[in-house]
Amino acid sequence: MSRIRFALRLAPLALLLSPSAFAQSAPNLPADATLLQVSAHGETSRAPDLAQVSAGVVTQNLDANAAMRANSQHMNAVIAALKQAGVAERDIQTSSINLEPQYKYVPNQRPTITGYQVSNTVNVRLRDLTKIGDVLDALVKQGANQINGPTFTLDKPDAAMDAARTDAIKHAQARADLYAAATGLKVRRIVSISESSEAPPAPRPMLMRMATAAAPEESTPIASGESTIGVDLNVVYELGR
Repeated sequence: MSRIRFALRLAPLALLLSPSAFAQSAPNLPADATLLQVSAHGETSRAPDLAQVSAGVVTQNLDANAAMRANSQHMNAVIAALKQAGVAERDIQTSSINLEPQYKYVPNQRPTITGYQVSNTVNVRLRDLTKIGDVLDALVKQGANQINGPTFTLDKPDAAMDAARTDAIKHAQARADLYAAATGLKVRRIVSISESSEAPPAPRPMLMRMATAAAPEESTPIASGESTIGVDLNVVYELGR
């Protein structure tokens, strides 16, 4: 699958580049050369084999130490549940721990501290996608009350990236041949190629802020779909007669 976007800039070389830019970016070009810039977008889709989830525990108490201790107990249970589900230690990473006072605000008075809130969050990589629903349910059961995700991706995206690159350059080349033929010129060579990759999708908020209900009897349904890898190329061709 591919979506292609093209931008054309066709001009005599003397109009396109200054002498200094000519020397830096396109050395040894003949005086009659014309440059064509083609922008192409290539995509490929693959079934994901990795999911990323962030799981957190938020606790509150009048005393900061008590809030921290309660949070630690719940988070230890959360991490134990992850390991029991087969998640390796290398796939569990603490991302943040925060202790914040909670204030009461009264007009014309200084704010007063009414208690403390502790939040502890771990990022988790799940490699067995068939167990995601069970893992999420186990996390909630063990005290996780903030969950974001899953974000589906590829563990080793290099092959998919190369397929997207091949798709993009194939279409860029076809367009260069088309424009050259339409203007009575020929494609002599590629002068430069630059690439930019699409950012991975943002995490999808899923469950459950300050959840207090017991875990459901049935596993939370998860559909992994496909992950799309995209590459944008800017290709500069030398055209001539």
